[in-house]
Amino acid sequence: MACQGNSEKKMPADKYEAGKKSLAEIEQENPAQFLVAKSNDRKNLLRQTVVKGTVTNTARIVTYKDVDVKLYFYSKTGVLLEEDHEMIYDEIAPGASKSFKTKLFTPKGTDSVRAEVVSAKY
Repeated sequence: MACQGNSEKKMPADKYEAGKKSLAEIEQENPAQFLVAKSNDRKNLLRQTVVKGTVTNTARIVTYKDVDVKLYFYSKTGVLLEEDHEMIYDEIAPGASKSFKTKLFTPKGTDSVRAEVVSAKY
């Protein structure tokens, strides 16, 4: 019996390329992974909590829009008291940031606020 040296199985290049996800596809499928929210809060004279923050797009290709930011309100002991949403109806280009500001009457005992991006369109 003769041994064939070229019997290695090779994946055709076009099939391999079809199986790979492009960077743009990855960024489109996972907007929350590429949008970073930072916020700070204070009380105003009307006893409302004023939340100011920024959302930064760390993606390289995709421009996001209609960003949904979820706000979490915590007590001094770290108990989650309430959740709310803030929408940013604007486009955020790669490497850019957008500011947001909202005023809310938060639950009694609210000590801190955390912002997190939950979804966005592209």
